[in-house]
Amino acid sequence: QVQLVESGGGLVQAGGSLRLSCAASGRTISMYAMGWFRQAPGKEREFVAAINWTGGSRHYADSVKGRFTISRDNAKNTVFLQMNSLKPEDTAVYYCAGRPSIAVPTTTSQYNYWGQGTQVTVSS
Repeated sequence: QVQLVESGGGLVQAGGSLRLSCAASGRTISMYAMGWFRQAPGKEREFVAAINWTGGSRHYADSVKGRFTISRDNAKNTVFLQMNSLKPEDTAVYYCAGRPSIAVPTTTSQYNYWGQGTQVTVSS
């Protein structure tokens, strides 16, 4: 079993930046595809970004392209989401997810493991 714990969320003004971290324990995630999703109140959980096990392939939702960057440090069993130029519509609970896969899943149903989420609030 893999346990995922997100951190780094908080309150930030529009235009600001935050860096989310997802620390894995219980098993190495070096062969896992990892993703970030978010869920705003009253909305479905949506894909944000994903990265393959080597870090060489990354996918982003159109709404965050050019502003967010996903990365990983397999030696530290950690995945990151750097969020720049934040907008009020980025406000949501952000979840980290993992799946042992060489592909890069972009839907919630494709991931096996989930963190508990971290709140990101962007004020206007």
